[in-house]
Amino acid sequence: MDKVFIYWDNSNIFIGAREAAAEREGEAARSRVRVHFRNLLELARGGRSVHRAVAGGAAPPELRHVWNRLENEGVDVCLLERGTVHGREQGADRLLQTFMLRDTVDYNGDPGIAVMLTGDGAGFADGAGFHADLGRMRSKGWRMEVLSWRHGCNRRMREWAERHGVFIALDDFYDSITFLEEPAPGRPIADQRNAEPPDMAKRPH
Repeated sequence: MDKVFIYWDNSNIFIGAREAAAEREGEAARSRVRVHFRNLLELARGGRSVHRAVAGGAAPPELRHVWNRLENEGVDVCLLERGTVHGREQGADRLLQTFMLRDTVDYNGDPGIAVMLTGDGAGFADGAGFHADLGRMRSKGWRMEVLSWRHGCNRRMREWAERHGVFIALDDFYDSITFLEEPAPGRPIADQRNAEPPDMAKRPH
């Protein structure tokens, strides 16, 4: 059976979820939307056994309980501190790319299925970034799946995934992979929304 390897760029997925929430449920939803880790992992897994799942992102202390949920689902979580200049985590993308390239070498001759959760296709022309490393994996016989928000996915990477593998638009599973927290005190009253079970029959293969 093919081995499934999941590489999860959490910052990119969360930023895309905020944009999708504002479009679908109004601007107030932008700050209240959260990613339902278990359902998104189920979508990425696609009913298959997972050989490795690794997620990268930022590590502010107030989010530690959020990351614990991913770890409880069997995902290796790699956290880096946010940068002091731009407020972005330093090196999280490269950390995930390191895992991708290690797996490519370690499973040379026995490739699996790379499931990439990101829309970040920057650096391809320079041979860097997620898209370039997915290309390297494919050249070694790996199968490719990219999960991303339509509006947030690099066009070149999406078209490449559609030609050479599978592209899964997270927009089609919005109600399953996101939920809305209760509004904070003093904020406009709005309903809380729970995530629905994902309809796996809609998942492309």
